[in-house]
Amino acid sequence: MHLFYTPDISSNTYSLNEEESKHAIRVLRLKVGDKIQLIDGVGGWYEAEIIDDNPKRCSVSIIETKMEVGKRNWNLHIAIAPTKNMDRLEWFVEKATEIGIDEISLLNCSNSERSIVKTERLQKVVVAAAKQSLKAYLPKINEMKDYKKFIAGTNDFKCQKFIAHCYKTSLTHLKTAYSKEKNAMVLIGPEGDFSVEEVKYALENGFTEISLGVSRLRTETAALYACTALNILNE
Repeated sequence: MHLFYTPDISSNTYSLNEEESKHAIRVLRLKVGDKIQLIDGVGGWYEAEIIDDNPKRCSVSIIETKMEVGKRNWNLHIAIAPTKNMDRLEWFVEKATEIGIDEISLLNCSNSERSIVKTERLQKVVVAAAKQSLKAYLPKINEMKDYKKFIAGTNDFKCQKFIAHCYKTSLTHLKTAYSKEKNAMVLIGPEGDFSVEEVKYALENGFTEISLGVSRLRTETAALYACTALNILNE
């Protein structure tokens, strides 16, 4: 199956962008008459036929359209303090997209090791991972925001809100605190953890403190653990 990302598709004919056209025609050596699949990132899945094999602007005709492909009845939002090493953050974004996630927010915390992230690169990782895992929905990547501003903006969110931290050893595990098929938001701190004040502020704003097990996990591992656990609970 040859799958391409076409976010602005809106009619029965469509031209792939130059990058996707080159991949289709130069790399995969597709030609007029060949069938390909398209996703728009918001649940649309299309079967199409190549009608012009121009390597800079490959045109296709839509044969079949399916909407809301793979739509879930719950939503997962993970807010994470970016790691110093961008490869580790990209690894999380890639794997979370493959497993299933709806939104990722980047937090600038007191102990953050990185305060600037180019989300354009993360968006490319999301697209590649969605195509790899045959996802019609792409998670939303939000620009980095100051921790307190982010928390203050969650008061109207209709979801279960959790914060994972290492200050206590007797916290309820996420798998017990979470109610199946409910929308969820999980906060994951930097390598130095959230500050005590940040934990307190989250609790004052409706978050529940939770454990992710007995092991002390790296930031990206903790985030992926939470993503995987909630997906398994909802299977």
